[in-house]
Amino acid sequence: MAKLPQLSGEEVVRRLKRLGMIQDHGSGGHIVMRNPSTDKMSDVPQHGSRDIKKGTLNAILKQLSITKEEFAKG
Repeated sequence: MAKLPQLSGEEVVRRLKRLGMIQDHGSGGHIVMRNPSTDKMSDVPQHGSRDIKKGTLNAILKQLSITKEEFAKG
């Protein structure tokens, strides 16, 4: 099982885009990403340079149907 890195919201969005996710919309301190193959969506917090907590990142990946291994490679 791949260990998830500590990343900022911007870096998480960049990696998700590399994996084929689409930025649906954003409002305030969040960007909504969508998986085009399943139409599932998830919020990615954008709070400056603060890192996203491990549990939050796990929830984002689960909501978008992405494995930790896929995300770690992306």
